[in-house]
Amino acid sequence: MAGPAALARRLVSEMKELEVDLEAFGSIFSTIQSSPFTVVEIDVASASTIAEQLGVPVRRCYISDETLQDRIAKTSVSAQEIISTKLPDRGSTMAGDFGEILTALFQAACEHPGEVLDPKKWRLKHDRTKPASGSDVVQMVLPHWPAASDEDRIICSEVKTKSTRGRSKPIEEAITDSDKDSSRRFVKTLNWLKERALDTGLSTVTVAQLDRFIHPIDHPTARREFRAVAVIAASLVAAELVGAVAPPTSERALIVISVPDLKANYELVYDAALVSADESEAVA
Repeated sequence: MAGPAALARRLVSEMKELEVDLEAFGSIFSTIQSSPFTVVEIDVASASTIAEQLGVPVRRCYISDETLQDRIAKTSVSAQEIISTKLPDRGSTMAGDFGEILTALFQAACEHPGEVLDPKKWRLKHDRTKPASGSDVVQMVLPHWPAASDEDRIICSEVKTKSTRGRSKPIEEAITDSDKDSSRRFVKTLNWLKERALDTGLSTVTVAQLDRFIHPIDHPTARREFRAVAVIAASLVAAELVGAVAPPTSERALIVISVPDLKANYELVYDAALVSADESEAVA
């Protein structure tokens, strides 16, 4: 049986299974405002490459290469058919999932070269047509694991996505729902993730790592970071920023991510995720 250190190394390695060059990916984001809250943007040229960059990684957020190959072998159906049972249909759930995945990758890029552990909650869905349960994005930073330290951090982000004109207020709604995270939902999400880890297992997070934050009194003081993130179509950002009020920085950070042609680009990403099935079948 592998010891804690070996297991930790394996888990960190598995976090890289998305095969995203985080340094290069992080470079597509430009910070255009840092106070009283952060606004970052992706330019048009970079946005045009998102589908090519993220098609396979997004598919891996829903089903790993190993699991996909196993299902192909056991069911004798096409990779595309299997993947289609995991991905959301076009519409609000697809938009929301994309916003969460983009946020998770953005945050991982911000931590690079440090590692983050992400349970990839999209793999745990019971219904592909609905959002994943609990807090949107939960990521752990454990620089000295398997030893707990006061440098440990856990990031909990509430993400709202707005890709078309409408009445939704993504900035305001992200702040409101992030407050739910910092009151009760975050703790409930950690316990739910622990149940999943005990049941089917999680590829990048162990029960011990979850317990490090579920039972903080038993470990050195860690930092909890709450974030409200709004992923918004670039054409709508200016209007959404009017009257935006940042929450106290001691409570949570507010981040706005501007993406050109957001709806068209996230749909292209999910189209590419399905096309990635062809590559999977080639090695099956």
